[in-house]
Amino acid sequence: MHKNTRIKFNASCNAIAKNYGVDTVAQTYSATPTIEQKLMDREEVNSNFLQMINVLPVTEQQGQKVLGGVSGIVGKRTNTATKDRETQDPLGLTSGGYDCQKSEFDIHILYDTLNAWAKFPDFYQRFDKYVRKAIALAKISTGFHGISRAIETDPATNPNGEDLHKGWIQKLREYEEGSQVFSEGNTAGQIRLGAGGDFVNLDSAVHSCLQLVGETMRDDGDLIAIVGRDLLALDKASLYAAQGQTPTEKERVENNAVTKTYGSLPAMNFGKVPSRFLMVTSLDNLSIYYQEGSVRQKIEDNSKRDRIEHYNTINLDYVVENEEKCGVFDFKNIKLKDAEGDWG
Repeated sequence: MHKNTRIKFNASCNAIAKNYGVDTVAQTYSATPTIEQKLMDREEVNSNFLQMINVLPVTEQQGQKVLGGVSGIVGKRTNTATKDRETQDPLGLTSGGYDCQKSEFDIHILYDTLNAWAKFPDFYQRFDKYVRKAIALAKISTGFHGISRAIETDPATNPNGEDLHKGWIQKLREYEEGSQVFSEGNTAGQIRLGAGGDFVNLDSAVHSCLQLVGETMRDDGDLIAIVGRDLLALDKASLYAAQGQTPTEKERVENNAVTKTYGSLPAMNFGKVPSRFLMVTSLDNLSIYYQEGSVRQKIEDNSKRDRIEHYNTINLDYVVENEEKCGVFDFKNIKLKDAEGDWG
């Protein structure tokens, strides 16, 4: 590490220690609720998706869902001559609750990288952004890909966090025998999307996915379709084939974020969403709960490996507030035609 880098790095560590009220960051230290919230906020700054869903602190490690989701209609009429009026709970706190378990987000930064940053006046901000963005992307990836909680995870075989936590999609697979998940079309274990398949285009697929949502919630007005890049690319390719030879139409295709409307719903794509993905829900129906007081950090200078090591621990869980307000195609089974016309 260069001398100037060392000066800036030590200043950054001193500033972090002061914020946390500790003598040194070289020993594991915890965060106050206020600091925890600031850390979550900084992760959200690095991710549009985390800004749109719920990232909520909870006191207990285990408990019932906090938000739920409004379902059904509360309007009614009672014959008070024969019985009392009765209230209804519109929150629809459906299945189970939450169970925040330990997650490690440990990151190292090479001396060479820090040396390159040292020339900039915002060294500390770059350092912090690097760490917070990496953690934010890991959380999102696990939310969509997570299948199980392993005692010890294996990133080599589960590069997307499949064994870190059960994410939102896995929670839906396990809810009411997968009632909100479409797993296969006319071919066992496959959902074929494209000409000659189960759904000729993305419009028809989104419309079908919408039908998985509880009937009373299909017109709530806040539903969107979260669509993976491969499905968006398929749609753009079909537009090119039909209209892309005309300059004005080609420009329209290029400028259309294909984040347009499919099956009457606005479509959105986010980083770390599986490439072949289709889900209909509202963004406020997806949550990450974290336990207050569980945030731990430690920063080590590992000269033996020429790097700085940033250790982060937090207890968290992924929650679908109202499973009935979701419809999803199991992305592991979605098949598209390749250049030879085969489904794969």
